[in-house]
Amino acid sequence: MSTLRIALAQINCTVGDLAGNAGRIAGFAAHARAAGAQLMVTPELALCGYPPEDLLLRPDFYRAGARVLRDLAARLEGIAVVVGHHEEYRGDCYNAASLLRDGKVVATYRKHRLPNYEVFDEQRYFAAGYQPCVVEVNGVHCGINICADVWEPGAADAARGAGAELLLALNASPYHMNKQATRYEVLRERIAATGLPVLYANLVGGQDELVFDGASFALDGKGRLTHQLPQFAEALEVVDYVDGALRAGAVAASRPPEAEVYEAITLGVRDYLGKNGFPGAIIGLSGGIDSALTLAVAVDALGADRVRAVMMPSPYTAQISLDDARAMAQRLGVRYDEFPIAPAMQTFAAMLEKEFAVSCVKSAADTTEENLQARIRGMILMALSNKYGSIVLTTGNKSEMAVGYATLYGDMAGGFAVIKDLYKTLVYRVSRYRNGLSPVIPERIITRAPSAELKPNQTDQDTLPPYEVLDAIIEAYMERDLSPREIVALGYAEGDVRRTVGMLKRSEYKRRQAPIGIRVTKRGFGKDWRYPITSGYADEW
Repeated sequence: MSTLRIALAQINCTVGDLAGNAGRIAGFAAHARAAGAQLMVTPELALCGYPPEDLLLRPDFYRAGARVLRDLAARLEGIAVVVGHHEEYRGDCYNAASLLRDGKVVATYRKHRLPNYEVFDEQRYFAAGYQPCVVEVNGVHCGINICADVWEPGAADAARGAGAELLLALNASPYHMNKQATRYEVLRERIAATGLPVLYANLVGGQDELVFDGASFALDGKGRLTHQLPQFAEALEVVDYVDGALRAGAVAASRPPEAEVYEAITLGVRDYLGKNGFPGAIIGLSGGIDSALTLAVAVDALGADRVRAVMMPSPYTAQISLDDARAMAQRLGVRYDEFPIAPAMQTFAAMLEKEFAVSCVKSAADTTEENLQARIRGMILMALSNKYGSIVLTTGNKSEMAVGYATLYGDMAGGFAVIKDLYKTLVYRVSRYRNGLSPVIPERIITRAPSAELKPNQTDQDTLPPYEVLDAIIEAYMERDLSPREIVALGYAEGDVRRTVGMLKRSEYKRRQAPIGIRVTKRGFGKDWRYPITSGYADEW
C-alpha cells in the first residue's frame, strides 16, 4: 500500500523579505510535520513573494535567494518541502520550485508557461523551462507544475509521461470575482487529459493592488473536490494519498461574491498598511456611501484605534450628511473630527476673484469652484497624514475612476484606493453585506441619492447616466473590449454609450495620477489597463 500525507501550505508572503518568508515556510513545515505530513507544498515564488517585479532584474536578488534557499534546506528536519523560488541557472533566470529534503536541494523544476497577460508579465523576467520534474516521496511519484503550467495542455502531460502519479501545482493566482470557478474548470481539464489528482497550493495576502485569496484545494483523479481551504487567511491542510487516490477531507464553504469582495479589500488594506509600516489610516468621511464603506473596511482591517475619520463640511453639505457621518463614527468607535472648509473657500474666492472677473470668459461659478472644495479637503487630509504618519485612504469607486468623476489633488489625494475597482452598484451590494454582519452604516446612507454635495441640490445623476447603465457600459468597454457599436447593440442608448466612452477616454490622464487600489474584477485600472493618454484612435461605431 502506497501512502503519502501531503500538507498544503497557504502562506502570506512579503515580496522581497527572503529571510522572513523562509521563516514562515519553516514554521509551517514544523506544523505539517507535527500533523504527520511527509511532504509540504508551498505557493509559487513563496521564498521571494509574488510578484517581485523589477527586483528580478537585480543579480544580487538571485544571489540572496540562492543563499536563503540553501539555509532553509538546512533548517528543515523530518519532512520534504517543495518551495517556490526565483533562480539563476546557467545564465538564465527562472520561476522555479525545488524539493528540499535531508538538508539539501535535491530537485528543481522550472516553470514552462510564462504568462504575459492581465496583471502578469513574466516574460519580462524569466526564461521558460522545458523539462518535467517528478520526485519520489515515500514511494509516491509527484509531478511539479507552477501556476500557468496547468492552464494549458503540455506541462501536466509531460509530468504524466515522466511517471507522475500525482500533480503538485504551486500557484500565485490573484483574486478577482468568480476566479475560483475558473480554477476548478481548468484543473478538471488537466485531470481529464492526464488522470492525475491535483493538489493546488495558492498564495494568500495583499501585495500592492493585488490580493491573493488562497482557496487552495485538491481534486481527485475524477475531478471531484476532496479538500478546500478557506479564502483570505493563512491555512495548513493535510491531504492523504492512499493507493492511488485522495481521501476526502475538509471542504470550506463557498460564500456569496459580496462576502469575497469585502474580505479581499479588507485583507488588501491590512497588508498594505502592515507590510509598509503605516501606523494607521485617515479617511475623509462625507456622509456618503463610498466613504462609509471605506471606513468600515479600514476599521475591520486595522481596528478602530488605528483609524481616524475627518468630516470637512462646506456650506453645501446637508445636515443629514453630518448626522450620518457622526453616527457612523460613533458606531465604529473611531476618532472623529470636523474641519469646516467655508473659511478656506472664502479665502480662495477672494484670492481669485479679480483674476476670474477680469481675465476669464467663464467668470461665473462652475466646476472650478466645485473642484476647489475637493482640493481644500485633500490638502487638509494630506496635512494630517504628513503630521501623524497615517496614510490617507481614498474613497473613489471604479465608476468614478472610469469617467473622471473625481478631482485631481482633491478627493483623489491619498496613498491607497480601497474601492477603486468596485463599481458603484457593487459598492451598494457590498455595503448591504457588511451591514448584514452588524449595522455599522446608517441605513439612510445606503438609500439616499448619491451626491458630491459641491453645489446646491446636486446629485450624481445630474451629469451621469443611472449607475446601473453606467456600470454596464464601462464593464462592456473596458473589461470585455466591446466597441461602442457592439454595446449599443446590447440595448443601451447611443447617447449614454457615447457620453460614457468619451468620458472614460478623456480621463486617462487622471487615472495615471491616482493612487493604486485593490483589484477585485477581471480587469482593473492598474497593471492590466495600459491605454495611452495621447491617442488619436476613433472607436468603431
